[in-house]
This record gives sequence, C-alpha cells and structure tokens, in this order.
Amino acid sequence: MSAAEAGEESEEYQAFVDKFKPKKTTDDCYTPAPVYEAVKTWAIDKYGLADRPIVRPFYPGGDYQKMTYPDGAVVIDNPPFSILAEIVDFYHAHHIDFFLFAPSLTAFARMIGRDWLHSVIAHGSVTYENGAIVNTSFETNMGTARVTVSHELHDRSTTADAQAKDERRSSEPLPKYSYPVEVATAAGLGYLAAHGMSLEIMPESCAPVRALEAQREAGKAIYGGGLLLGSQSAAEKAAAEKAAATKWQLSDAEREIINGLK
Repeated sequence: MSAAEAGEESEEYQAFVDKFKPKKTTDDCYTPAPVYEAVKTWAIDKYGLADRPIVRPFYPGGDYQKMTYPDGAVVIDNPPFSILAEIVDFYHAHHIDFFLFAPSLTAFARMIGRDWLHSVIAHGSVTYENGAIVNTSFETNMGTARVTVSHELHDRSTTADAQAKDERRSSEPLPKYSYPVEVATAAGLGYLAAHGMSLEIMPESCAPVRALEAQREAGKAIYGGGLLLGSQSAAEKAAAEKAAATKWQLSDAEREIINGLK
C-alpha cells in the first residue's frame, strides 16, 4: 500500500469515527453547562417531560430544519436569537414542542400574531462562555398560561450561573480573542468612542461577518458580529486605537531608578 493510499484510508477511518462523536451544540459552546441543566430540569418538571426525548438541534454546522426529530421530541436549546421568530414558526408548523432560551427584553416581541406562543419570564442574568451577559427568559408552545413569571426559574438559573463562574475561576479563564487589524467589532469601536475617538467606515469599505472561518472550524463566533475592513479603513482604525490607548509616562525619579538597574 502506498503512503498516499494509507493516508486516504486513515482520513476515511477518522471521518467514520467522527460520525459517532457527540456534536457540540450552540449551548455547549456558549451556555454554561450548569445553567442548561438547571433550565432543562425545571422544564421537565414543569411540563411533565420525563418520558420524552430531549433534543438539541442547534450546533455549529447543523440545520434544525433538516434534522430528524424523534416522535414526542421536545427541543430544549439555546438557538440563534437573530432568527428566533423563524425557528418558533417552524416548530409550530411541524407540531414540535419547544422550550427555547430568549433575551428577556424582547420576550413579548414574537408573541404578536402568534397566539400559540408563550413566554416564561425568569430574567436571570447569565454570563455566557463567550463573555456576553444576558438577562435570559424563555419561549415555549407548552403549557396553558400565556405568560409565566417564575421566581423559581430565576433563582435556579442565577444560582447555576454563579456555580459556572466558580468553576471557571477554578479552571482556566474565559478565552479572550484578539483580531487582525482588518476586523472590527462593536465592542472595539465602542472603546474608541468612549476614549475620545471618532471614525467613519463607508459601505464600500466593510463587509459584515458573523465569524471568521477559523472560528467556525472551532465552533466559535464574533459576539454580536463583526466587519471585515478594507486596507484604508483598517489603517484608520489602527491609528484611532493607538491614539485612544492610555500611555503612562515615567517620572524623572523613576527614570533615575531604571538607569541604575542592570
């Protein structure tokens, strides 16, 4: 067997093995495990779901519309908030029960024109693993109440969030991403605005992106999305960042100390 044939066989075998590895969902990537488990347990108890399969269709590269759902399946997951209306409409049309994470501030926005959609208001502050802090509630098509305000779910989610923070402190810190100068984020540009800088980026000089290709391969994304910048805008941003940076100066006494050091 040639080296090339051996390599191809190894790649085929690895692809075969990979099919049986559990896929990371959006929740796995962003939602602390204690928070997800607390929410899932509450929903199972509240709606009597102990004997029904729980499904998590939202993972990097997945397609929730093409997924095969087992009979009686219930979706408990943290979907992309930007297409939440599309998602709940799909599940309603296909008679699939769901309990979905949602931002508290827009909890009622999707209820207009959807008599079957219910809100569970928990308003628990959750620090997601990408650094975002979101007051989180939920949307569902289960139960009879149009709106449920749950102090219990609030307490469970915030307690679980505190547990997740403790676990993170005792293990490795949250990842901090740095981006090439040709990438702009809302947080980065916000820093410039807060530190005396002004900048205009023209439509022909930028292209919106949700994630860099390298991030997609790792199941990550730019929180809130980002912009790819042309060379001129990238240079202007870099100059603004340099000007916005606070540079502390040494005193004469400190310079004397430094001069006396080896």
